[in-house]
Amino acid sequence: MTASPSAPTYSAAYWNQTGGQAWVELQGLMDGLNKSIEEALVDAAFPGAGKAVLDIGCGAGATTLAMARRLGRGGESLGVDVSEALLELAQSRAEREGLTGAHFALGDAQTLDMGEHRFDAAMSRFGVMFFSDFDAAFINIRRSMKPGGALAFACWRKPADNPLAGAPMKAVAHLLPAQPAPDPDAPGRFAFADAARVRGILERSGWTQIAVEPLDAPTPISLEDLTTLSLRMGPLASALREQDETMAAKVREAVAAALEPHVEDGIIPMVAGCWLVTARA
Repeated sequence: MTASPSAPTYSAAYWNQTGGQAWVELQGLMDGLNKSIEEALVDAAFPGAGKAVLDIGCGAGATTLAMARRLGRGGESLGVDVSEALLELAQSRAEREGLTGAHFALGDAQTLDMGEHRFDAAMSRFGVMFFSDFDAAFINIRRSMKPGGALAFACWRKPADNPLAGAPMKAVAHLLPAQPAPDPDAPGRFAFADAARVRGILERSGWTQIAVEPLDAPTPISLEDLTTLSLRMGPLASALREQDETMAAKVREAVAAALEPHVEDGIIPMVAGCWLVTARA
């Protein structure tokens, strides 16, 4: 896919610049919003106390740290990400908490040498949909697993299962230049929306006992926080980089107005429509 200047490409450069910096600044909000997904993922991937787990696309380290706590003394939880800024934050969080079993490595899990037959399990919260070559990535991840090791990851289902995901862009379509239609096969948030596609990738890359199950995770959020996330991360944030402060204010007002009808008792009771995918090496 050829992206316009306004469309996010989700490359290493994106996560080391605007995308990564926004995540660093919004880390507390991101962790709180995704807590239910984190818990489901760690439960699915946990291989037993003292074991070794690979966390793919670990971002600011919430899932890596959660797994390190669960593994306990003697366990290893290794988070891998392409963003240096996010890994610096993740490492500082591990040090503050005294989690000596949590470690971090800078690199792309598609190509990074993570060792052969090193891990008892691999997991990812929304980190596997951005590889440039999905088959190659899951072959490389499987290489790092011990025979029979578990894989568990959360990925987004289709936009229709996440109706508020597209609401901000729709609300400002009349204010901003036309954006390119997303390519459903390209790396990105909804690249794994098709369960059959996910199964095919894992089968081709040598995984077995594949299960793709719906995960409807509660992600309640305030109107102000959802408006902020919409403006700071994703396609709308990319489009806004080319606009002045006056237009940015108009966009924020339009997004808040579109989301306000979804508020119930002070909170937007969102539910993240995801897949929880599991398999064995």
